[in-house]
Amino acid sequence: MVSIVGAGPGAADLLTVRALRRLGQADVVLYDNLVSAEVMALCAPDATLIYSGKKYGDHVDPRQRQQEINEAMVAYARQGKRVVRLKSGDPFIFGRAAEEIRYLTAQQVPYEVVPGLTAGLAAASLVHIPVTERNHSNAVLLCTAHTANYDFEQLDALANMLRTGTTLVMYMGLSNMPQVVAKLQAAVGPDAVYVSAISHVSGSQQRLVTALLPDIEAALAQAALPMPVVFIIGKYACSLDEAAAHLHSLS
Repeated sequence: MVSIVGAGPGAADLLTVRALRRLGQADVVLYDNLVSAEVMALCAPDATLIYSGKKYGDHVDPRQRQQEINEAMVAYARQGKRVVRLKSGDPFIFGRAAEEIRYLTAQQVPYEVVPGLTAGLAAASLVHIPVTERNHSNAVLLCTAHTANYDFEQLDALANMLRTGTTLVMYMGLSNMPQVVAKLQAAVGPDAVYVSAISHVSGSQQRLVTALLPDIEAALAQAALPMPVVFIIGKYACSLDEAAAHLHSLS
């Protein structure tokens, strides 16, 4: 059995009970780059821990790295090992769980998926941003700043959805923020749109920066937020605490 497990956004106490159980039972854990040390500390003491991460700036062919991960899962499972493939957030949110499942199926290796709390939605809750709220925003879209081919074709469509009131939860956008801002600003025009950037979601170093769309690049440059960063973008994408403080200052 291979268990494809969501590690959540980082804090160990945001794991599901099932994920915690699988980590304690595992003989082998293949873990991603963004899995926190706090979560890794919950693995069985005698488990074999194998780093299988892929991150921005790596000079490694991601297809080759993924093939190595696929083959390792199958090899250890066929040795009778209890294998955990540990992914940050939720396995099906901008991960390669689908590819891994197809490979396991082709190799006739049984598997299960243990869901995890995705960083984008966790970030919204932790900093008190209601990504959906009655009479304000009735839709939320999980997206990335670029496609798998590292182009920006989808930004036009995202910008139009933003203009109609959809809240965007955007992953992998920090290094591409100039392109994102330019496209979104062209679509929304003078409408007030907030951007909230949350770094190290749920960790002890979590930080929040919020600014209006035209000002977010300057705010990010001043704050120098470290990766990983999740962005929440929309007409109401500021925390309830900040909104209340603003209203108080006007009264």
